[in-house]
Amino acid sequence: MNKKAALAAAVAAGLALPATHAAESKPLAAKPTLGDVIKASKPSDWRPLDPDNTLYMDLTSGRVIIELAPDFAPNHAANIKLMAREQYFDGLAVIRSQDNWVAQWGDPDEKNPRPMKTAKQTLKAEFTVPMKNVRHFTRLPDRDGYAPQVGHSNGFPSARDPKTGQAWLAHCYGMVGVGRDNEADSGGGSSLYAVTGHAPRHLDRNITVVGRVVSGMPLLSSLPRGEGAMGFYDKPELNLPIKSVRVAADVSEAERSKFEVMRTDTATFKAAVEAQRNRGGPWTKVAAGYIELCNAPIPAREVK
Repeated sequence: MNKKAALAAAVAAGLALPATHAAESKPLAAKPTLGDVIKASKPSDWRPLDPDNTLYMDLTSGRVIIELAPDFAPNHAANIKLMAREQYFDGLAVIRSQDNWVAQWGDPDEKNPRPMKTAKQTLKAEFTVPMKNVRHFTRLPDRDGYAPQVGHSNGFPSARDPKTGQAWLAHCYGMVGVGRDNEADSGGGSSLYAVTGHAPRHLDRNITVVGRVVSGMPLLSSLPRGEGAMGFYDKPELNLPIKSVRVAADVSEAERSKFEVMRTDTATFKAAVEAQRNRGGPWTKVAAGYIELCNAPIPAREVK
């Protein structure tokens, strides 16, 4: 029996058509892509980075731009900015690159750590904050395995629990967290990391998350993997030097990087998420109809 005859027999017998045939016979309609949504966006759909809450980490390989989230970690954000203004990070290094996990930077000499001037070495943990402290929460309708509600708060992926009244930042790709020891209050921001692998959401509410990398992730995600335990570099020459870390507000206009982020409280952002949740044809054969928090795009662009 040839393929056409077999298909006719299956239909006559009331059998379901193969999925591949169904996809081929009912192609998905063309829908706006993420690129289409961004192209059609208005200037009011975007916001510039706040210079007072933006860090420039200049490496020997280029600049990493980090937006801090003081709504979620006010004390740590303030302490990290103080470290930057004291030039604490200058001359330190990226000391860890663990495959599918994180890139971490700080003091390579833990036995003789660099002293601080007025910044604090440790702070009380800010794993969660009261929901009332967080602005512009735009909830995703999709279910989540780690929190009752997830969405975006002023450009950051976040989660919340109405029963406890607490909110927190999620460990998505590019998010920046504060390294700590076993004790919850043993970190202060002198050791930071960026998520470079699959979103480790099980770390949510166990680490203080202070912001996210807006630009420069390829400089961190492409680093050679460390051969030591947990991806730490076991040879000093492998450490990637940090030239400087500065608060953007302290940098001259001529030296600033001009970036803006799509406002996550707009209809345009919802359209951007929908473009990823239900992708149209011709390449996509089956639309997911679902999107994970860490796969929802937060578009950022350089303004020239």
